Amino acid sequence: MRTLTWGKTFLKAFRRTVKRHPELQKELEETLRLLVENPFAARLVTHKLKGKLSGSWACSLGHDLRIIFDFVKRTNGQKDDVF
Repeated sequence: MRTLTWGKTFLKAFRRTVKRHPELQKELEETLRLLVENPFAARLVTHKLKGKLSGSWACSLGHDLRIIFDFVKRTNGQKDDVF
């Protein structure tokens, strides 16, 4: 089972995006749920990143928003913030 762990940068960007565009909150939450269920779902357009962000992945949320993430194995005792 996958879980999402929030970084400080993501939380700040999430809050800022929802504050500026409250109509996107539901779509953003649905995208995050789909990311947990199937990170390679066609709707997400998941792809590897190159350059400075090499090793990370991104998925789409509409035409102008992207979620950048990494696949990380959890270690014993590591606490997760789950969506």
